[in-house]
Amino acid sequence: MLTLAILGFLYDQPLHGYELKSRITGLTGHVRPVSDGALYPAITRLEKAALLRRRTEPGTGAAPRQTLELTGEGRSELLRRLADPEQAEITDQIRFFTLATFLHQLADPARQAAVLRRRLAFLEAPSSFFYDGDGRPVTAEREPNPFRRGMLLVARASGAAERAWLAETIADLEGAAGAEGTGSHQDR
Repeated sequence: MLTLAILGFLYDQPLHGYELKSRITGLTGHVRPVSDGALYPAITRLEKAALLRRRTEPGTGAAPRQTLELTGEGRSELLRRLADPEQAEITDQIRFFTLATFLHQLADPARQAAVLRRRLAFLEAPSSFFYDGDGRPVTAEREPNPFRRGMLLVARASGAAERAWLAETIADLEGAAGAEGTGSHQDR
């Protein structure tokens, strides 16, 4: 997730390390805070892999500032990761939201829709947080514990909202992909 966020934010523009950290923190918030101890080693790994480079600029004080920018290989890597996300980036909500934040960088609406279809398929598969003694999923209606019932009700509402958004967005993207295909045939 951290690598995807770094590549995604740097895809738009070069950033200083503290600006990058601020944007990642804004994206993940208190759910998964990013520390300097995680961010800067990740930046170093990406630099060694030739996916980003540092540029030194004069600072506002005495110390020079390091600006981070993607290389061509870094831009290609982001697009590859967006087009073919790992399963955990589909099934884990926070990772998926990180992926979705940058999915607009993948220019092909059909490929964007394919990623969203994977998330929708995951959400439509039966699941539950809790199971009864017979191994059946416990529904909110059958859950006697009010705290677990609350979790199930919130998950149900959140899941319904996300499924509706996914279905609508997939339809829009497929319409856009169809319009692009139609437009290119008319030009011939």
